[in-house]
Amino acid sequence: MKALFRSLVPLIVAAVAGAAPNVVLIVSDDQGYADISCYPHPDEVQTPNLDRIAREGARMTSGYASCPVCAPTRAGLLTGRYQQKFGFYTASDSRAGLPRSETTLAEILGDHGYATGVFGKWHLGYEPPYRPLERGFDTFYGFLGHGGHDYFDLAISDDVRSIYRDRSPIDDTGYLTRNITKETIAFIEENRDRPLFAYVPYNAVHNPLQAPQDYVRRYSSPDPQRNTYLAMLAIMDEGVGAILDTLDRLDMSDNTLVIFLSDNGGARGTTANNGTLRNFKHSVYEGGLRVPFLVRWPERIPAGTVSDEPVISIDVFSTVLAAADIEPPDGLQLDSRDILPALAGQLDSPLHEALYWNWIEKDSDTGWAIRKGRWKLLADKGGIELYDLEADLSETRDLAPNQPMIVQALLADYKSWQNQLRPRIRRLR
Repeated sequence: MKALFRSLVPLIVAAVAGAAPNVVLIVSDDQGYADISCYPHPDEVQTPNLDRIAREGARMTSGYASCPVCAPTRAGLLTGRYQQKFGFYTASDSRAGLPRSETTLAEILGDHGYATGVFGKWHLGYEPPYRPLERGFDTFYGFLGHGGHDYFDLAISDDVRSIYRDRSPIDDTGYLTRNITKETIAFIEENRDRPLFAYVPYNAVHNPLQAPQDYVRRYSSPDPQRNTYLAMLAIMDEGVGAILDTLDRLDMSDNTLVIFLSDNGGARGTTANNGTLRNFKHSVYEGGLRVPFLVRWPERIPAGTVSDEPVISIDVFSTVLAAADIEPPDGLQLDSRDILPALAGQLDSPLHEALYWNWIEKDSDTGWAIRKGRWKLLADKGGIELYDLEADLSETRDLAPNQPMIVQALLADYKSWQNQLRPRIRRLR
């Protein structure tokens, strides 16, 4: 019956063509907070196409990933829930897979007539029941995991590292970032006459650091690795531009919600630059969590909007459903919030009372944080620390010894949230 419903819905949608917005969700991998030129950045960083999203839409200055490593953020992104509530804490939990009990954004959109495709890094399950076409996507081009993938060697290897088209591994050639762009564009062109959801999780700029030498030679950093990183970033930015140009060419831009963010903070080992933020990926300091976060939807979002409202990657879920005027299924317990009212300046209270992180394990006393208003309480492989982010974004002055009442209040809030979490899922084999 469900399959029949999905086959009929596109016909219904076609009768009211234009009512449902298209959605293009682009996720970069390990991109530094300062490695995008619409945010404060070093001179060598230029990302004109990402800047275009901000210029024609909105830029969030307090945008966060739900984890300082990649796979858990992706699990929360596609479910609209804090991923710890279903036991997904670390990158290695991708070996067990996104639990089948969870409903994905693709499943909901597909049930409402959307064409759904994912192009890039999956990292949410390797076994067949957990792969993209079993989680609501109609088509898949990319790899299942682990964290990174060779950008030039695209030959069939093992189940995890091979490049897939839908359910089958393929021998491919080319440069992986460009291939992801090409496949995304083909999907948009093929589905231009129906609402579509293109999920584009690039693996750039995750290691290994590899790029065509003609791009690497454009940069003159004293660090050769940094030059390669910048070349990888430039090719991804060109891909984003090609996707935006395709939407323009097909007259789809006005009614397409484009969202861009990184899956976590920049990685120290790849020469990523997090600007004034403290620390890197694998940390609950701002450098591990605060990410570039951009949204464009010309029909709804005024060009050049800048918002400091704290938002988090799980908010993509409710934002997309609200844009599409789709009610979540009954019984779905979401942590996600629609960010569109925040971008319109229509909030009477904070979008989130607080934001939470725990990436080690449910009962661990390390690797957790809570942000509530200007205050952030955290434990990062050590004692509890408190920071005033409005006065000290770089988290240089620990105020915990001077603010015991704030510490206790935030700790109580965090413990209450922590009690809702599930034990960590385990690998199936």
